[in-house]
Amino acid sequence: MSPLPPLSDVLATARVVALPLATRFRGIRTREAVVFEGPEGWTEFSPFVEYDDPEAATWLAAAIDFGWYPAPPAVRASIPVNATVPAVAAAEVAAVLARYDGCRTAKVKVAEPGQVLADDVARVRAVREAMGPEGRVRVDANGGWNVDEAERAVHALAGFDLEYVEQPCAEVEELAELRERIGYLDIPIAADESVRKAADPLRVARAGAADLLVIKAQPLGGVRAALAIVEEAGLPAVVSSALDTSIGLSMGLALAAALPELEYDCGLGTAALFTADVVAEPLRPRAGALAVTRPFPTTSGLDRLEAPADRCDWWLQRLARCYRILEADITRG
Repeated sequence: MSPLPPLSDVLATARVVALPLATRFRGIRTREAVVFEGPEGWTEFSPFVEYDDPEAATWLAAAIDFGWYPAPPAVRASIPVNATVPAVAAAEVAAVLARYDGCRTAKVKVAEPGQVLADDVARVRAVREAMGPEGRVRVDANGGWNVDEAERAVHALAGFDLEYVEQPCAEVEELAELRERIGYLDIPIAADESVRKAADPLRVARAGAADLLVIKAQPLGGVRAALAIVEEAGLPAVVSSALDTSIGLSMGLALAAALPELEYDCGLGTAALFTADVVAEPLRPRAGALAVTRPFPTTSGLDRLEAPADRCDWWLQRLARCYRILEADITRG
């Protein structure tokens, strides 16, 4: 781990913001984040609120790395991105896709708690109809199925010509079994949570449990740490967001830009899900892609989207606790 800047330097410019979503996503209508400025530019700390401090500390390491240390050299200036369709009713799909200019790929959330497979089928059918036969459709279950449920769901959805199925089951062993069961369908399995939430992010690759990896810069400790994981895993990678602001998305862009190979459209177009952002020109897809850039927030955006005082206190206290975890890790190391 690189040396930490003083906590006072991190907090000096820290602002807590709350961005409104156009539709419910991951059970929330507002996304909270801390943004702050380092010598290399603005950066973001935004672990989901349910994550404990040790897990959230990895996100802080990523934020500090991006703010205080140069990003790896870019090998591309533009990143093709996918549309992200939350677990909405089929009738709402067209409105969601309309927020993504020119995207040729859509990732569809499935296995939503409280819904049934018929809801997933209807949603994916609506996406396929909207995208047309040339569009690419991938689904993301966030580990919501057991092996039998996943096998049944993949069979039900296979007719929509899936590009891949992301994290259909929670456990590595389940992914490996499912991959064996559905191998004849030629539908790849992608691993997300089995990488970013795992004590050993390489285990899924060693187990032969996935065909590709979905990687996110913040949960993996930063751009350089994520690049090292992809290199060692030896599998194709899709760079995705964690519902970041445009500040956080620029970290994902730096990661995608530095990958030696980029076979798949990336999940970095999620600023389109917000109705407001902290930057003057949010990183929303144009002609299906994002330019590799590093935006900075406007004063008016930070003021307008500032979180309530109690939430600001909660986030800044959380940041300080996570900083102390990183500090202790360096001392022990």
